[in-house]
Amino acid sequence: MSTTDNDFPIINFVNNIIKEGIARNASDIHFEPYETTYRIRMRIDGVLYDVNQPDVMLAPRITVRIKIMAALDISEKRLPQDGRCKLELTPHQSISLRISTCPTLFGEKVVLRLLDVQTTHLGIEQLGFTEVQQQIFLANIHKQQGMILVTGPTGSGKTMTLYTALQLLNNSEKNISSAEDPVEIYLPGINQVQINNKTGLTFATALRAFLRQDPDIIMLGEIRDHETAEIAVKAAQTGHLVLSTLHTNSATETLNRLANIGIEAFNIATSINLVIAQRLLRRLCPHCKLPHVNDPRFYEATGCKHCTAGYHGRIGIFEMLPISPAISKIILEKGNTQDIEQQALKEGLINLRSAALSLAETGVTSLTEVNRVTE
Repeated sequence: MSTTDNDFPIINFVNNIIKEGIARNASDIHFEPYETTYRIRMRIDGVLYDVNQPDVMLAPRITVRIKIMAALDISEKRLPQDGRCKLELTPHQSISLRISTCPTLFGEKVVLRLLDVQTTHLGIEQLGFTEVQQQIFLANIHKQQGMILVTGPTGSGKTMTLYTALQLLNNSEKNISSAEDPVEIYLPGINQVQINNKTGLTFATALRAFLRQDPDIIMLGEIRDHETAEIAVKAAQTGHLVLSTLHTNSATETLNRLANIGIEAFNIATSINLVIAQRLLRRLCPHCKLPHVNDPRFYEATGCKHCTAGYHGRIGIFEMLPISPAISKIILEKGNTQDIEQQALKEGLINLRSAALSLAETGVTSLTEVNRVTE
């Protein structure tokens, strides 16, 4: 499709929205058509903010422009589509855009996920681990076999934790394969597979293929069903290190989740090395944070030109559960979440709320943010 003079204003508009998103460290940009309005929002530090409301008549042209960027079918408006493209910002910085369209009542909603390649190469020190948690993490990712599970809701930073582990393990002596849905960032040296359920390339199918290719380390984007969980557990028991995620609220709940999926207690106790639950907290802006009115031990958000609503950036909080002999015994005896948690607390487990409160006490975040994320 050739570009006409009428297209340039739309091209510039979309480019400027993306540049604004990058400047404000947005993770996602939402283009949302309604009956009489058209709304553009950005997710900044995990929270959505309105940023623009162009004329609703421009909605189809904006959608077409974004589809062209991602090489999507501009004539297909009835079905969701997914694509990606890469923008070179400077010789040293590029942004990868993951683009998703979805038909709604009044047109196609489009969401752009902004993936800064540089931010995926964070050192382990920048994740937010305490010194003890970092030691536990490093000790477990360097084991020859077993499973490490990272849990938490969507947008809690699980993928970043897994990528950090892969980067620390990635060398010419290891055969590392990952199955992801979607592949968010390309990692040189890792054999990455994009899951495609329409063609039958599921997590279980990819995992079976990996096991025939002499693997050392396997990463699964998510364990969703009994079949995948069962193969992953067997792989972890037979000389492979397996990294994956589950959607649970805490580290201790993860073990019961596996049991509910249908994994036998013996297999859980003998395959899992470490479970990590995590969330992301917004950091208070250092330029404008003020002592809390009612409790000067803590700080609260105010807002200035350097931040968004008093916050700038995020930091991880973690709940780490190494599977000790005592916890293995509870699993084998089919103990419940409370039994496991009580034993874990005896062994020094710091839960998510305690981790969050410690950051509030040091002025990194606010009590309001702690309550928002961990209540």
